Amino acid sequence: MSWFYWLLTQWPSSLLLLSVVGRQTGLEVVQALVCSRWGTPSNKGLSQDGDVIIGGLFNLYYIPSSIDQGFTKILHYKPCTGLDLESLKHMYAMTFAVEEINRNSTLLPGVKLGYRILDSCSRYPWALQAALSLVGGDANSCNLTASMTQSACGKAVPLLIGAPASTAAIMTSRILGPLSVPLISYLASCPCLSDRLKFPNFFRTIPSDLYQARAIAQLAIHFKWTWIGAVIVNNDYGQLAIQTFQEEIRGKGVCLEFIETVNRETIVRDARRAAITIQASTARVILIFCWYTDVKKLFLELAERNVTDRQFLASEAWSTSSDILQDLAISKVANGVLGVAIRSSTVPGFENYLKRLHPNHRPDDEFLRDFWEKEFACSPGATQSPFSLHSSSSLKTRFDYPSNVSFSSPEKRFLQKASLPTCNGSVSLEGMQHLFTDTSQLRVEYNVYLAVYAAAHALHSLLSCPNRDRPLRNNSSTCSSPKHIKPIELLQHLNKVDITTPHGEMFNFQGADIRAKYDLVNWQKTPEGSLKLVLIGRVDGFDLHLNESAIQWSTGSNQVPISVCTEICPPGTRKANRKGEPVCCFDCIPCAEGEISNKTGSLHCERCPSEFWSNDNQTSCIHRQLDFLSFNETLGITLTTAAVFGVIVTTAVFVVFHYYRQTPMVRANNSELSFLLLLSLKLCFLCSLVFIGRPSVWSCRFQQAAFGISFVLCVSCLLVKTIVVLAVFRSARPGAESLIKWFGPGQQRGSVCLFTCIQVIICAIWLSLSPPVPQRDLSLRGLKVTLECAMTSVVGFSLVLGYIGLLACTCLILAFLARKLPDNFNEAKLISFSMLIFCAVWVAFVPAYVSSPGKYVVAVEIFAILASSYGLLFCIFAPKCFIILLRPEKNTKKHLMAR
Repeated sequence: MSWFYWLLTQWPSSLLLLSVVGRQTGLEVVQALVCSRWGTPSNKGLSQDGDVIIGGLFNLYYIPSSIDQGFTKILHYKPCTGLDLESLKHMYAMTFAVEEINRNSTLLPGVKLGYRILDSCSRYPWALQAALSLVGGDANSCNLTASMTQSACGKAVPLLIGAPASTAAIMTSRILGPLSVPLISYLASCPCLSDRLKFPNFFRTIPSDLYQARAIAQLAIHFKWTWIGAVIVNNDYGQLAIQTFQEEIRGKGVCLEFIETVNRETIVRDARRAAITIQASTARVILIFCWYTDVKKLFLELAERNVTDRQFLASEAWSTSSDILQDLAISKVANGVLGVAIRSSTVPGFENYLKRLHPNHRPDDEFLRDFWEKEFACSPGATQSPFSLHSSSSLKTRFDYPSNVSFSSPEKRFLQKASLPTCNGSVSLEGMQHLFTDTSQLRVEYNVYLAVYAAAHALHSLLSCPNRDRPLRNNSSTCSSPKHIKPIELLQHLNKVDITTPHGEMFNFQGADIRAKYDLVNWQKTPEGSLKLVLIGRVDGFDLHLNESAIQWSTGSNQVPISVCTEICPPGTRKANRKGEPVCCFDCIPCAEGEISNKTGSLHCERCPSEFWSNDNQTSCIHRQLDFLSFNETLGITLTTAAVFGVIVTTAVFVVFHYYRQTPMVRANNSELSFLLLLSLKLCFLCSLVFIGRPSVWSCRFQQAAFGISFVLCVSCLLVKTIVVLAVFRSARPGAESLIKWFGPGQQRGSVCLFTCIQVIICAIWLSLSPPVPQRDLSLRGLKVTLECAMTSVVGFSLVLGYIGLLACTCLILAFLARKLPDNFNEAKLISFSMLIFCAVWVAFVPAYVSSPGKYVVAVEIFAILASSYGLLFCIFAPKCFIILLRPEKNTKKHLMAR
């Protein structure tokens, strides 16, 4: 009821609606008023009388003047001026279909179909006013002093073909819904009109924009266009289309940089603003949901700014516009347009029908007269009145306007037209190429054609009366007369329409809609410089079929344009969203070591398995290289050289001692233990070489056993030597002579063997129960994985080291106690100093061993072995060799016994 209240309070011609309700429902309204119309709508129309009249609404004029929407007074609209040739062709598709049906003996036999067509000029109030005028049968003005059940002004139409715009269709359907007047639109594609609860009387022969928006979204996703601009018309068509598009791209990685809206009334200003936005934007793909006349204005603005590097996505409203295609001024801007188009079809006979149109044959067709004057710049001759409508009967539609409305007088317009020369008889559409007569791709025209046939079949079903020959009392309730068609009954039959068109296409309504079918088109340049329309695919429901090889892009090449906010992240990186910016704008962060991304646009980096590592580019996981301390690398060569040099030095000392074995210096220092000590030191140097090279099962076992036993043998010799020194000096005291008997050569050898055997037993138990094994150390990060001898039993390794440490500490304590014993050459001093170095090295070894990574663990252990071995060798044998070789005069018993 809100619409009724609005009309009654805001519309000066509110009683027109009451007139319509009266005619459709049988109400009687008596009031001594004269209807007046709002504004100055177009006074032109086209009609043909018949038994049943169907109405038609078309936007035949397309340049409305600007209006001031101040909302302080009733809006005043000036007349539209520019004749739209495409809409004119749509209108003639309706008249052609009606005439073809009238010639059909099987469809509506005995019933002549007529039409009454009015122009709505893209004005929503005028579209509504024209619809009410058609439904109410209103003509010039109505004196409402008489009953309104019968109108002397004209015939009411039970069905409308139109309105073309979605907003106008919504308004008209809501107003006519309570009257159950069916409305079949050929261009209103708003998804909202599919709601049968809100629009039960609405039908259309064009698919819902839901399918078009999804198809365009699929194109954007398919071509990886993630940064798009949009220009939409500020009405239901544009707003709901872009809303559907945004719903389709949500979560698909596609973003809209901007949405510019344009209005028909202020198109020049809005087109300029949108062009500036497009020029400044970084988006290279622009989506446009507008009428073709608005798009042309926008393209002209872009051409002035030389913006020719944008790829445009076209909606069905302008994707096939011949007006833009043939305009050379904007061909550089519009080149490469990719669009969704209403599916094309053929209508046999329609081309000849258009070519035979001539004002001489249709003298009262004001639209054809305007077309003739525009295209041929001549007047086709006078008619009865410049404002009369074609009518084969008394059906006329003229408008009287209130006194406060100003517009050009009929006399002035007549004088303007009179200045044109009269057309000669040779001016004709036949035999000439003209866009108006081009029927190679009929799209909207075919929708109009289907709408008329749907209406005709619904009427045929309604008027078909199988019981017509029976008595009236039996069929009066089931048979309808062409003179008394009730819109609600026609609506019921329209819901059941299931027909086959004259050229074999199956057609039926699914609710308000038909099955979605579109063409995908591409605008390509011709040698003449204009653009041509090329079919590159199709849309069937939600399925998209595309021939990419046939596309010519805006750049003129076959390479797909790139439109992104940020270049897609290459393999080896991941996307990181920028704070406060759309998800399409991001930074590319390189993957960390050990992580990869092997595809473009990765959101996350994946960690490589433990036995793999990322390559230098972080694009793939490769097997980690085995790493161990080898003889070929610098560190291995250095340690090997040090070990070999130690063996050589030890051998040299051994030779010196063996050569001078009879001298007091050698004999005084227990030569047998000295030779055994030199042998153990040589073994210590040699065991370090076992740690170098690729670890194996046996090398892991042997290196630890050799290390433990060699050092125990070495320390045992020093310990026994220290004990012997103490025993010798203690035995010199009175009463202690028998002490030396316990430390003879046999006891010394036995003690060394005992201490060594204990270590042998420890190693045997350890290596038999839980020996070290070769194992990859996967805990370390890096391309190389260390192959090492893993200590499966820390206790065993700790016992080996602990036993060595116990002997060393005991030896250090005893040597420290014997450091001040009288003698010119007290070996206890040398042992004490060497054991200090030995203990210091192995105490420092523990933290270094624990903290060293990979193969450096082995290097630390080898270094400790070599350092302690060199310490023992030089501290104990260097002074002796110095005296033997360089101070032979001191190598005497007398010197050694001196205090």
